[in-house]
Amino acid sequence: MDSTFDFPQHDGEKRQPNPTLHSEKVRANRKTFFLDLKENFRGKFVKITEDVGGRRDTILVPMEAFEDFADAVESMRDFAAGLGD
Repeated sequence: MDSTFDFPQHDGEKRQPNPTLHSEKVRANRKTFFLDLKENFRGKFVKITEDVGGRRDTILVPMEAFEDFADAVESMRDFAAGLGD
């Protein structure tokens, strides 16, 4: 799942790919979501990847924003539950 490429830092040095500290997987219909807690020289972040039949889209959420992100997801869940099916 992670790239094996080295990416340049600001000083031109190479750094290793970000190690995964913790992972979770969520399946929903034909989609799979991977949530990976990672860390790099800037700090910790959550990498969220959606896989649909081999096609992947990814976003990165820094830990500084993750609580707000999780609150927004919970708010969406609560709102959707209030709408009924």
